[in-house]
Amino acid sequence: MLFALNHATDRPIYAQIGDRIKFAVVAGLLRPGELVPSVRELSKQLVVNPNTVARAYRDLQGEGILDPVRGTGLQVGFSAVDVCRRDRLEFVRRRLREAIAEVKQSGLPPQEVEAILRSEWSAGESGGDGHHAPPEATPITTEPIEEAR
Repeated sequence: MLFALNHATDRPIYAQIGDRIKFAVVAGLLRPGELVPSVRELSKQLVVNPNTVARAYRDLQGEGILDPVRGTGLQVGFSAVDVCRRDRLEFVRRRLREAIAEVKQSGLPPQEVEAILRSEWSAGESGGDGHHAPPEATPITTEPIEEAR
């Protein structure tokens, strides 16, 4: 699984971590019952403060996405897929509403906007958007991290 954090956005890092975990659940990269990396492991992998990861995990627990497993850590909850899917759909709807409002203000005819959407969709399916390099991603694993000596 890959996490890409954007340090140039206004969205807090803890919220980005939560988003990435939700996206991984929806995509099937994290499955119900599967353990997520410990706070310490994930903070080292992402090079962020452990408190940032702990806050993301607390928020995800509050949303019913992560469940504590006594003596083991946190696992993806069995209702997480439905919760994450609803959240992701709302995120996409909100972004589309914002884009549609902006397009309406531009005065472009719907047919031209549809052609742009189809073109961008096709470019995205071919592995890129034709305009920007893909963001760098930090690999996230559940394997133990070797301590530097």
